[in-house]
Amino acid sequence: MELFPQWLQPLLAVVVAFLIAFRAHRRKSLSASGAVAGFIVMALHIFVGYRFGAMLLAFFFTSSKLTKMGEDRKRTLDPEFKEGGQRNWLQVLANSGIASVLVVTIWVFTEGQDKCLNSTDSALITSLIGGVIGHYSCCNGDTWSSELGILSDDQPRLITTFKPVRRGTNGGVTKAGLLAAAAAGSVIGLSFVLLGLMTTRCEFDIVLKQLLVIPIASLAGLCGSIVDSLLGATLQFTGFCSVRNKVVGKPGPTVKRISGVNILDNNAVNLVSVLLTTILTSIACLYIF
Repeated sequence: MELFPQWLQPLLAVVVAFLIAFRAHRRKSLSASGAVAGFIVMALHIFVGYRFGAMLLAFFFTSSKLTKMGEDRKRTLDPEFKEGGQRNWLQVLANSGIASVLVVTIWVFTEGQDKCLNSTDSALITSLIGGVIGHYSCCNGDTWSSELGILSDDQPRLITTFKPVRRGTNGGVTKAGLLAAAAAGSVIGLSFVLLGLMTTRCEFDIVLKQLLVIPIASLAGLCGSIVDSLLGATLQFTGFCSVRNKVVGKPGPTVKRISGVNILDNNAVNLVSVLLTTILTSIACLYIF
């Protein structure tokens, strides 16, 4: 069945995207440039398919909420901390650029029709949709893992050596953070399935198979967090500044190296981990569905 008439979808896309971007800017979740980029990306996702909009919004709202949890503590621990977790246009695109390209590609090949995950019907569309699921599962998993992991009482351990490290160290993982990543992925999968049941017409056996998206997305969230941590521990610098008495993300004369080298920044690490998880999830969906 249809949740809304098809002619209403473009209008909903613009109105919903504008209201959310405007609210996010006022609440300092997005900078001015981030709000503009966010509006464009959100409108695009909702226009192409409600399921894609649902995944993006599930990621945005949950990650924004968690980013603001425990701000006082994060300010002293996280070298990438920003007041209110405010994201600019570059961070918006780092977290949605690949998915936006996939969404546009899906729209072109389906001629605007909403398709089920069914490789028998179309292997290309199934793999592309799987890529979008993997993309947002990774983004949400990484955010939940980082935001909840740093507040956990667990001792972080560097993922490459399993040695204890200071909180805020890139590549440091905790049990709570890894569990949060898996939970975050399942939220993305659940949003895709629920909106799909209301907006996408599938045969009964295909509908039941769509439920497998939830565990797949959960694994993608966990996988994305692990890949992000591996990159952070090796290709992203972390040090401890003796003057500021905190973990920092750039080398300096008063900074003692903890791990990694100064090759990738946080945005680049996120981009690479998202790309790899997107590809892996795309392949998985191709074979499973």
